[in-house]
Amino acid sequence: MEIGPFIPLTSDYGFKATFGNEGNTLFLRTALQALIKSAVPIREVQLEKNAFEALTLDSRSGIFDLACTDEAGSHFIVEMQLGHAPHFVQRMKFYGLHKFNTVVERGRFDYASLPRIYCIAFLEKSVLPTANYHTVANLRDEQGEPIDEQMTFILVELAKFDKPVAAISTDLDKLLYTMKKLHEVTEPTQYPPFWNEEWLERAIEELNTRRMTPEERFQFARYTAINAEAVNAEKAKVLAVKSEAVRLALKKGLPVDLIAEINGVSEELVRDIQANLSN
Repeated sequence: MEIGPFIPLTSDYGFKATFGNEGNTLFLRTALQALIKSAVPIREVQLEKNAFEALTLDSRSGIFDLACTDEAGSHFIVEMQLGHAPHFVQRMKFYGLHKFNTVVERGRFDYASLPRIYCIAFLEKSVLPTANYHTVANLRDEQGEPIDEQMTFILVELAKFDKPVAAISTDLDKLLYTMKKLHEVTEPTQYPPFWNEEWLERAIEELNTRRMTPEERFQFARYTAINAEAVNAEKAKVLAVKSEAVRLALKKGLPVDLIAEINGVSEELVRDIQANLSN
């Protein structure tokens, strides 16, 4: 397998090796603190075993949902989305409210002592109409005054982040720059100074293909193969559905070019299906 010097942090393997590193949580703790804009360091996190895992079509890898709890009892859900997801905010609400219901069911149903819940998502593509690349949302009134901060939604749109190294000073910007640029680097001379900070240095080491053990290389290859197989299977399902829609449209006598446009397929495919129907 031909791969670059560094595995993308946004890939399934890269995300799990850094954010999901149970052996050393320094990167995860520092990243979470930066994402929620907290001045108080997160000293401990406990990863949950029942995190959701899934694959999406139209992504280089997939989604990996990570769930954890810090020493104060705050809950974090972190999700990576590489494919286009125009309704992703609805998915965030689903995960956040699912966690809320789980917390209530497990507790003593005391609304006064509910823990904080942070639902965090990284999106490769943009979904919000604003220019902000880091959006923090709570329940607020029409004047923008907070009503409740027990549940916080944080959306990071990587496509909107384009700061040069010279303009980067916060841990949040260091994190996003690393997520976007690490896999493009080929020489140490391209390293920005902040990659020597311990939390980022340890994460980068996990993604350095030149330092991977045979077992780690196998795991990376396994993730890549599983994702490719799942995405191909999903594409086959989508094609089957579209082909059936094309057949129905042909039986209705619609023109080939219109059928292709409506179903998002090539005219060649429509003509192939038309020929099969004729036979």
